[in-house]
Amino acid sequence: MKKYGLIGKKLGHSWSKDWFEKMFRQEGIRDAAYQLYELPTTDNLSQWVAQEGLLGFNVTIPYKQKVIPMMDGLDPEAEAIGAVNCVEVVGGRMIGHNTDAPAFAQTLQPLLHPWHSQALILGTGGASKAVAYALQQLGISFTFVSRTPEKHPHAISYAAALDCCSQTYLIVNCTPAGMFPDVDQSPWPNTPPLTERHLCYDLIYNPTKTRFLQQAKRCGASIVNGLAMLEHQAQLSWQIWLDSQQDK
Repeated sequence: MKKYGLIGKKLGHSWSKDWFEKMFRQEGIRDAAYQLYELPTTDNLSQWVAQEGLLGFNVTIPYKQKVIPMMDGLDPEAEAIGAVNCVEVVGGRMIGHNTDAPAFAQTLQPLLHPWHSQALILGTGGASKAVAYALQQLGISFTFVSRTPEKHPHAISYAAALDCCSQTYLIVNCTPAGMFPDVDQSPWPNTPPLTERHLCYDLIYNPTKTRFLQQAKRCGASIVNGLAMLEHQAQLSWQIWLDSQQDK
């Protein structure tokens, strides 16, 4: 049995196992399995991967940046982004990739209008780095927003971000605020001043409509959750793993 999976600290929100199992059934794949692995730490990751016999795995909060020093190699995109969400294991070597960035770009691009030339990225973790890279590729300028801007030289506070909303019509939530089971949370406690021109993209997909998206919808903004992005990045991950097996 070929083993794949997802590593993270808390995975009760994740639909990745369901997606892969559905894909395996549809494709008639009977020799592969995908599991969720909640890891309290990524210490000794390579030994753990070898012990589990994984051929590939995805990475989620809070390990997308932490796993980089443990990789035996990085593809150019993952290296440029500074975050890894997909790892292929070839001959015991772990090679890091980033499928978040192309998946985000593919799902965002059809929704863009000319006025979406600037963006606010809520959060400064691994997912935000992939989003920033994708926006750069799309020619969209961006500003990071952080609860601790003093720790991030290129970020502004949420209070400052509220003042930017009137001229920044694309807002991307890359924080876990509002993710199951903490569905009452939002990166913004109060509804920001949004309009019909605004597009609010939440990388969270469980729940399908976070409090952040509910706030935006009430203001008339367009909203999109992270489900399509999840599916796209999973498809890209599977192709990476499949290609590595076929190259053997």
